[in-house]
Amino acid sequence: MSFIYEYPRPSVSADAVIFRKKNDNIEILLIRRSNPPFKDMWALPGGFVDMDESLDTAAARELKEETGLDGIDLHQFHAYGAVDRDPRHRTISIAYAGLLTRSDARLMAADDAAEAAWFDVNDLPE
Repeated sequence: MSFIYEYPRPSVSADAVIFRKKNDNIEILLIRRSNPPFKDMWALPGGFVDMDESLDTAAARELKEETGLDGIDLHQFHAYGAVDRDPRHRTISIAYAGLLTRSDARLMAADDAAEAAWFDVNDLPE
């Protein structure tokens, strides 16, 4: 049975906050956006949830599409829903955290990520 809401609906996105330990430092994975809004800005890997996929699947898919990483244990930890957080339209983001433990993992920016890189959590880009 199909049902259509009479009210505007927000979009839902899934974002991945991936950490790794390098020497004695903790690093976080960021991507440089290749599309507006915020083109050329650093951001967390993530994107919109497709209508036929779960939040968990969307987070893993977006991480792989934008960075080439897969097989990372992702754990949902927070939802972000400020009304004006996305200039395109109302968006609710579900954040997932993960820890990269493999030393052989290689980053490969793709999809709408122009670049993917690790940053020390105490020295993040603007």
